[in-house]
Amino acid sequence: MELNHSWPLFEQEQRFDLGLMDRTDSFERAFAPISEIDRDAALRGGIGIWSCDLLDGNRLTWSDQVFDMFGLPRGATLRRAETVGFYAEESRAAMERLRAYAIRHRRGFILDTVINGGDGQRRWMRLIAAPFCNGARVTGLRGLKLDVSATYA
Repeated sequence: MELNHSWPLFEQEQRFDLGLMDRTDSFERAFAPISEIDRDAALRGGIGIWSCDLLDGNRLTWSDQVFDMFGLPRGATLRRAETVGFYAEESRAAMERLRAYAIRHRRGFILDTVINGGDGQRRWMRLIAAPFCNGARVTGLRGLKLDVSATYA
């Protein structure tokens, strides 16, 4: 993978400098609606917001932009076990290693991945992830997904 970096949680604000993520005590509030200006900027920039609730069977929540990147109908039912199948093998392996490390060590990560969308399109996607903690316990992951296909064209 071209870009692969792990970072401590105290650097979270530097990694989510797009103004779309904030530190909060509530997993749900972490993905409260963003302002219309930020939503428009995210849509134009190919930026998607996502979360994975570890306490609820790896329940995924995606913004419309993430559905679009994966070539799936907006609002489709998501199962993590199925969605990881869209990642190219090398990307999936790297993502799973970094994900496990992030959960175990409470660290965020950045990884450029290749996905083979449900619409047949192959895309490069930058995955930015950070654990969501309740005290010392990691209860979920959240982050941003950016279409960076033009970078690799």
